[in-house]
Amino acid sequence: MFVDSHCHINFPELKADLDGVLGAMAANAVTHALCVSVTLEAFPEVLAIAERFPNVFASVGVHPDTEEGEEPALERLLDLAHHPRVVAIGETGLDYYRLKGDLEWQRRRFRTHIRAARQAGKPLIIHTREAAADTIRIMQEEGAADAGGVMHCFTETAEVAQAAMALNFLISFSGIVTFKNATALKDVARMVPLDRMLVETDSPYLAPVPYRGKTNQPAYVRFVAEEISRLKSVGVETVARATTDNFFRLFKDAA
Repeated sequence: MFVDSHCHINFPELKADLDGVLGAMAANAVTHALCVSVTLEAFPEVLAIAERFPNVFASVGVHPDTEEGEEPALERLLDLAHHPRVVAIGETGLDYYRLKGDLEWQRRRFRTHIRAARQAGKPLIIHTREAAADTIRIMQEEGAADAGGVMHCFTETAEVAQAAMALNFLISFSGIVTFKNATALKDVARMVPLDRMLVETDSPYLAPVPYRGKTNQPAYVRFVAEEISRLKSVGVETVARATTDNFFRLFKDAA
């Protein structure tokens, strides 16, 4: 019924009890999840989970916050993306919140991921924080619309959402949309059409109300969907069906 379009169940908070995590998903009608790569060093863990559980998929990429470790060369990303359990490129993008100074290396890395996605024929998972203008500009310059993808854990303005949707991207909402003070984001969720929307946990982080402040897990994506249902005044079944259909339409290699 529900799909968690973005989680990190290979992180220490969750990987010690993967059977429990998957059991909680089943108990909450969460049928599938996408485990997202943030470093090449940890990619084998991500892939191993996707190989072990048929309802978990993998991505390959390096997060914009990662300063150390293997830099993702185009050929390396393309080679790893060839695996049938890898359905997306990312998490990639720009983050000017956590890191300061000359961040041209972030922009070069972002361009490499976009080129890999276009060549591999797989969608992008994009992270942007305090970098929306450069993110959209580089997406336009590199032809990201040809690959399509998702703006994950969206917290930007309605204008940024519109620009991303114009580039063939979906907008994904996390537990942040359930927070009482997230009034602007709730307005964005009301604006984004259901057929352009995904839901996610970004677990183990950003647990939705009523679990805010606790360790997040894919089972809790239902609370994100329930908030979208309330904001858009439609049944939660409608949100579940739309976001699930959107997931499998975007991530065509998921099966």
